[in-house]
Amino acid sequence: MTTFDHHTARHLMTDGEQDQELERRKQRLHELGLGDNPDPEFDAFAARLAEGAASLAQLGGTPYAMVNLITDHQYFTGLYAPPADWADPSLAEQPGKPEVSRIMDRDHGYCPHVVGRRTALVLPDVCAYPRFAGNPVVDQIGIRTYMGAPLIDPVTDVTLGTVCVVDTEPRPWGRQAQEGLEFIKTQARSLMEILEERSRGRAAS
Repeated sequence: MTTFDHHTARHLMTDGEQDQELERRKQRLHELGLGDNPDPEFDAFAARLAEGAASLAQLGGTPYAMVNLITDHQYFTGLYAPPADWADPSLAEQPGKPEVSRIMDRDHGYCPHVVGRRTALVLPDVCAYPRFAGNPVVDQIGIRTYMGAPLIDPVTDVTLGTVCVVDTEPRPWGRQAQEGLEFIKTQARSLMEILEERSRGRAAS
């Protein structure tokens, strides 16, 4: 179940959600030839996503951006990480802060919530929400802001994963987050068009 805060234009998740699509998602990802492999086209997409998000928030640099496929774990088949000098400098001085890799546990981050709810989520400041502030990515990576949207396969109606943007500082993501919400949903639709074109190509070969 999902609620919507009309004042802030942010979707909020309620309790009791479980991943009911896991096995069907695995099957569909296999059919599409997607798995735990970096994809250069998706890396390029993530870079464009980061640039668009930076423009939206009027940043002086670029945030992190991912194309995230979720099975028993999360895999960033598309990944953009900003240059080291743009990442939060305070994190570099703290021991035990891992770099963002392509693999992440299911209980880390906010994409599993987006997949479970099948609805976009924008959190200008994750620490403003107690249920999100305690997520491991806050302490381990220093994530302070998030926006993500589900990748819903039009053929099977299965949610395959997400496109998402994160950063180490709170970001407004547009007027009351509404612009960020529309932006990330549009990016998800764009990526699904790429996947549909790939699917047609595989079927024709």
